[in-house]
Amino acid sequence: MADRRLITDRFLRSLPPAPSGQRVEVWDSRVPGFGIRVNDTVDADPTRRGKAGKISFVLYARYSRGAASTRRTIGSYGAITLEQARNTAGEWRSLIDKGMDPAVVEAEVREKEARERALRIKHSFGSAAEAFITDKLAQERSGKIAEREFRTNFVAIWRERPISEITKFDVLEVINRKKRSGAPQQARALLVLIRRFFNWCVDQHVFGLDRSPCDCIKPNSIIGPVPKRNRRLTDAELFALWRATGRMKYPTGPVYRMLLLTGLRLNEAAQLSWPEVQGDVIVIPPERMKAKDGKAVEHLVPITAAIEEIIASLPRIKNGKYLFSLSAGKRPLAMTGPIKANLDRRMLRTLKAMARRRDEDHHAVDLPEWVNHDLRRTVRSGLSALEVPYNVAEAVLAHRQGGIAATYDLHEYQSQKAKALELWAERVADIVNPPKPAKVIKLRGRQR
Repeated sequence: MADRRLITDRFLRSLPPAPSGQRVEVWDSRVPGFGIRVNDTVDADPTRRGKAGKISFVLYARYSRGAASTRRTIGSYGAITLEQARNTAGEWRSLIDKGMDPAVVEAEVREKEARERALRIKHSFGSAAEAFITDKLAQERSGKIAEREFRTNFVAIWRERPISEITKFDVLEVINRKKRSGAPQQARALLVLIRRFFNWCVDQHVFGLDRSPCDCIKPNSIIGPVPKRNRRLTDAELFALWRATGRMKYPTGPVYRMLLLTGLRLNEAAQLSWPEVQGDVIVIPPERMKAKDGKAVEHLVPITAAIEEIIASLPRIKNGKYLFSLSAGKRPLAMTGPIKANLDRRMLRTLKAMARRRDEDHHAVDLPEWVNHDLRRTVRSGLSALEVPYNVAEAVLAHRQGGIAATYDLHEYQSQKAKALELWAERVADIVNPPKPAKVIKLRGRQR
């Protein structure tokens, strides 16, 4: 260690390579044992022709008691700076003075970092999300839709983050963005979904989370109260719907007529399968019915003459499972927005035509906004207007009784539901096939 001097960047940049087959060492005058080792390679950069190709930083020291002094490489010049190498050498000497081997300490640090990385992966949002989707959403009636929204709005942006680092402000950023886009009800649905996810994570006790970041978020304060819908279709709108669905091709027209005649929920009707049609009744299994905490039960829909007419009109394709399908019965119909928009256009056209026949201004005719679920409200209100008993009307819509009645009254009301749906079918028939007005014949006045 004879050659000792203050090592600087200028000195390092000016060094020539060591003689062929040899290595040259230079030791720093500032940090004891710290130095450089220059090998005999030439820098490939043409602007540094004749300069050293590789310079390594080393520390010469006795790394453990009783051991001989040895050189250990800190790093290569260029990969690390002179300042970084000198600082590392100082840190190593401090550890040696404490009786600690820097290599052992660094190995322990690397192991700790590896454990932390593994833990971050295990407790990452993406990892927990996949477990949640498999354990919960995959088992639910609308799980595919919820999974799509969950992946799009949350997994895509938080996948690599530990769930313990996600705060209520992160959640609010997503929810408020959706609200500002003009979709407050979608924002509310997303909040319900992410609240479910975090509550599930807390219950699992394996993701390092003991409290949900959604606990302090109040939906009504952030998004506003849930607007109460009271929309139901008028008789004129029902006439327009029936006329429009009669002109829509299979399967969209028939499925809307099935919704109107049964009061089923959208996917309960759209996903009807042929095995569910059993004689004079449609049997919808529990897994396709709406309920919380796995309390769904099968729903029996009496097949009225009007419903039978719709079923008889449907194509029965060999090996086709579903009544309403665009894939030869292999997959059920997906009731997308464009289908509803097409129905709305056709209904409005019919309403305008009706206005022209009444010699009214058809330009002033409009179709107020309505959603598919409003058909259930229309059916339920129509049953009340027909004086169908409350419990029977509720049974038609598969609404389960509450309180003590749910415990003791297990009657299915099947015959009563059949009569109720027959009455409703007759009411719909009266609306969509109104009696034609009598023809008025003008008599000529007596000639004088």
